[in-house]
Amino acid sequence: MRDEGMLDTIIRGGQVVLPDRVTVADIGIKDGAIAEIAQEIRLPAKETIDAAGRYVMAGVVDAHVHFNEPGMGDWEGFRTGSAALAAGGCTTYIDMPLNGLPPTVNEDALREKLEAANSAGSYVDYALWGGLVPNNLDDLGALAGAGVIGFKAFMSYPGETGDGCFREVDDIALFEGMKAIALLNKVLAVHAESEEIIVALSEKFRGRKVRTSADFRETRPLAAELDAVRRVLLFAERTDCPLHLVHISSPQAVDLIWEAKQNGVNVTVETCPHYLVFTDEEADRIGALAKCAPPIRGLREREGLWARIAEGKIDLVASDHSPCPPGMKLGGDDYFAVWGGIAGAQSTLELMIDEGHFTRGLPLPLLSRLLSEAPAKRFGLSPRKGKIAVGSDADLALIDPNADYVLKEEHLQYRHRQSVYAGRRFRARVVLTLSRGEVVYSLEDGIGAKRDGEWLRAMPETARRRQIL
Repeated sequence: MRDEGMLDTIIRGGQVVLPDRVTVADIGIKDGAIAEIAQEIRLPAKETIDAAGRYVMAGVVDAHVHFNEPGMGDWEGFRTGSAALAAGGCTTYIDMPLNGLPPTVNEDALREKLEAANSAGSYVDYALWGGLVPNNLDDLGALAGAGVIGFKAFMSYPGETGDGCFREVDDIALFEGMKAIALLNKVLAVHAESEEIIVALSEKFRGRKVRTSADFRETRPLAAELDAVRRVLLFAERTDCPLHLVHISSPQAVDLIWEAKQNGVNVTVETCPHYLVFTDEEADRIGALAKCAPPIRGLREREGLWARIAEGKIDLVASDHSPCPPGMKLGGDDYFAVWGGIAGAQSTLELMIDEGHFTRGLPLPLLSRLLSEAPAKRFGLSPRKGKIAVGSDADLALIDPNADYVLKEEHLQYRHRQSVYAGRRFRARVVLTLSRGEVVYSLEDGIGAKRDGEWLRAMPETARRRQIL
């Protein structure tokens, strides 16, 4: 007989990171949700977890990962990718529509993506992006109705070749797509770099036998980001399309977006840990593992991004986890031939605590908002996801703030154990991750056996009400 007064789990005595403060408290869990938060919970429980001396944070909601299914063979997939996220304290992710064959640009392709996810299983919950590409306007409504969280578009070449691959949109396709997406009350996420500028600057390096990381960076200057950001902000203003700017690499672009937001444009901005951790000089020393687009910029840009976070001008942080088979990070003397993407989703939470909280003194509630609450709100997963509150899913990460360690390849859960952060020393470590009240990762036992993460659809509120302030 069921005991209605019995909790499933109590997490006792942790430093609980609530939206407005950090407090020592107990968290009671029942039927996968948070049932009580109190200084001392007196109800009995089937299990008790001692969290004394640990931070207890809402599980990360990573809005930007690339799990390369279906059809990509030896690439990262749902099983290994979600394992890495669980090990890093992430309990929900949103998978991008490219890097799959077929890409998720119509309802049939979405069905194939879901079949791949169901077949592999996911350790934590997930949602899916749809794609805006040339000539798929007629597919957007069906994708929205089938459950995609929003849409993704590229203003520059996505880096894939071959029939059926994801393609960038020109200004006309982008503008028309934004009009359609506005009517669907969905968000459009945009990779904002000017293809025209990139192509023109790349001509200088065509045919060279040796092309370096500095050469690559020269073809994707700050001007390419700023030009694209200005254009798509104008389109958002004219179409009333909810807009999300992904992986912004510069404070100058953040300032443009902030000004547009103050003028009433429904826009949010994301940056990534690699732009907050590295400089261009460090990226040059690291080499191929640090290649990404937009490229990692200078010290001024890095510190400017941290300043904008402190000022509340950046809405969220996401990993842009974009792994590949190891051979694709080998380009010899041609850096342009190397796959452009950074593998690092397992380290996002630890990096933000280390660099943001320990080094720069940013409060944990601010970091939790960037990593969890803001993406859950923006993409319609709130109030179920994104914060520690009664009634929310018991998606929690326990972090030891005194666990000084060096990240090694054997710690990684990725299909291919390579990471731009391998060899880095961290001052905090995820020791336990719970998804809907179930332990999916512990430092002691590793990844659990269950892969029953749920596919999530946006809550029925309109995208216009999901503005992050």
